[in-house]
Amino acid sequence: MCPQASSRDGADTFLDKAAAAISADSAEQVLRHVLADTPAGVAILDTSLRFLYVNPAFAGMADIPAAGLIGRTLTEVAPGIESRTDVLRQVLQDGEPREAITSGRTRAEPPYERRWWHGAYHRLEIAGRVSGVVVMVLEVTTAQRQQRDLEQARARLALLDAAATRIGTTLDMDMTCTQLADFLVPLLADMATVEVLPSEVPESKPLKPTGGLRMRRPALASVPALRDALRHFGRAGEYVAHQPGSAVARCLATAGPVLENLQTDEELRRSAPDAGRLAVYRAAGIHSTLVVPLAALDHPFGTVSLARAGDSPGFTDEEVVISQDLAGRAAISIGNARRYARSQGIALELQRALLAEPGSPHPNIELASRYLPSGSSALVGGDWYETVRLSFGRTLLVMGDVMGHGVEAAVDMSYYRSTLRYVAATGLPPHRILRQLDATVSDSESARPASCLLALADPARGICSFASAGHLPPALFSAGGTAELLDLPNGPPLGTGLGGYEQATRELREGQVLLLYTDGLVERRDEDIDVSLARLADLRPSVTGDLEELLDEVLRHQVAEAADDDVAVLAARIRTPRSTRTEGP
Repeated sequence: MCPQASSRDGADTFLDKAAAAISADSAEQVLRHVLADTPAGVAILDTSLRFLYVNPAFAGMADIPAAGLIGRTLTEVAPGIESRTDVLRQVLQDGEPREAITSGRTRAEPPYERRWWHGAYHRLEIAGRVSGVVVMVLEVTTAQRQQRDLEQARARLALLDAAATRIGTTLDMDMTCTQLADFLVPLLADMATVEVLPSEVPESKPLKPTGGLRMRRPALASVPALRDALRHFGRAGEYVAHQPGSAVARCLATAGPVLENLQTDEELRRSAPDAGRLAVYRAAGIHSTLVVPLAALDHPFGTVSLARAGDSPGFTDEEVVISQDLAGRAAISIGNARRYARSQGIALELQRALLAEPGSPHPNIELASRYLPSGSSALVGGDWYETVRLSFGRTLLVMGDVMGHGVEAAVDMSYYRSTLRYVAATGLPPHRILRQLDATVSDSESARPASCLLALADPARGICSFASAGHLPPALFSAGGTAELLDLPNGPPLGTGLGGYEQATRELREGQVLLLYTDGLVERRDEDIDVSLARLADLRPSVTGDLEELLDEVLRHQVAEAADDDVAVLAARIRTPRSTRTEGP
């Protein structure tokens, strides 16, 4: 049974007994036999709402002796409790019983700072004359506290659900931090900043609260009234140096929140990144700050700083908990984006380092190459190209694409590249190079499959021999504005151990440009591959100008602003021979 129901039932039972007793005995007998022993708080007020009688339970609730209540109003003896005189006067006026919830603070020391009571009020009539009001109350603090906690929990869950749909929608760390700052303002703060440790600092490295600290600030946000002041705090993406003992340094060192409400100048000077910020903070009207950690696996890697200014109140304990919950939820997304950025950076540097040193072709072949990493939707892939200088003026052109993304794909790409160099040096024709490469790679359990296209250019003979392992066809651009996608026999990807590669030979004349590429150049998620390839075949670049300019034109035509995948391209053109003599190796 709920406390409210108990209060009503108790009041009705008491009043029935009281009415029966009053009709037969005096008020003194009613007080002695009925009121004194009830566990509910009972009081009788006169028409001026002054206490005529209180039972021991009522006096105990107020922690005031009964003698201190008699003859006085509730407002006089307990100003911290809602007196509900409006309800009491209505009962006196019309005689209708009423119920109400009251709350307040008493001199007693319950486990709660604020207490709640459910009261039932009935008009008291003696011999047909209105004599006062009978008040019966039961304490419902526990139930009210539980209801409030339940409502707060529901509100917190709703807030976290809303945050989940707005924060961490990409793997871009700066964007995720911006989403968090924008979500917090003005919901919990007038100004919010997100700062993270530089990527070279390990997340597990302990931080000393007494040492200086350098943080990167990916995001700032503020209410419109503080926009002008915000420019004095710097810009997103800048690095911020924090003095020893600042609020951010203490938060990282303890991995816990740092709350400072209604700060004095000295407190604000000490908690700021540097003492010189005090004037800026005061000019913006900032008076309270809260810093909560961003942590992954219990290791803090950043902070969220909240500030309140002007007429905004200080932060409550409940808001500290909510801020921690939001920061903890966002830290998962930011941590993932941070590790992604580190992994992508490593893979990109590895891939660029490897592609920066292709083999030197013979002087009779002119080359241009380009590598473009994908947009933020995917990790760096295993796209690669290579040139191998062979005997008799021949040059082997290679384009490959290791399946998968990230550091592992880049490492496998390096393995394919070094193995191909070794096999190609034996002078085998392209299709036999692929067979040997496939057999070697398939013996490695960890190597990923890869597509590969070989083009053995022989300028002295004016031909080019091709072999393909699951790769897209090369394009051949000629003078006069013609373009052709070469139809080649296509074998399985490397690393499957299936073999079955064949060779095809085509004429390669001066004035033609051979283009090798990876699938990122043509493929689109919403487009059939045949349509994508046809778009490339419709391209009419100039084949007489600089090859770098030709690649620029191809990429402008084929690649969107944010490519879905990495793009590698290699353009080759026969140079005018310096003599008709066949060169040696």
